[in-house]
Amino acid sequence: MGFNVTCSPGREAAAGMVHITEELPALVIYLDPVNVAIQLPPFPGGVELLAKFCRELSREAGKLADHLDGREGRHTLAVQE
Repeated sequence: MGFNVTCSPGREAAAGMVHITEELPALVIYLDPVNVAIQLPPFPGGVELLAKFCRELSREAGKLADHLDGREGRHTLAVQE
């Protein structure tokens, strides 16, 4: 299934890992009022593919957050002396 959507997070937006069933974890993005669930792909290697996607999503979301905070291009780890 393919579709494109553009939306903005509302004041109550959140994200979290949930278990649809004991064996089926999912990433749910609650955009207030739109919700999106990203589940395991139903084919061999789906676990690895979803893990790779989640890491990419985390990295790119961090870049966007840094850009929005005016910290683009800075290291997130501080060096203590």
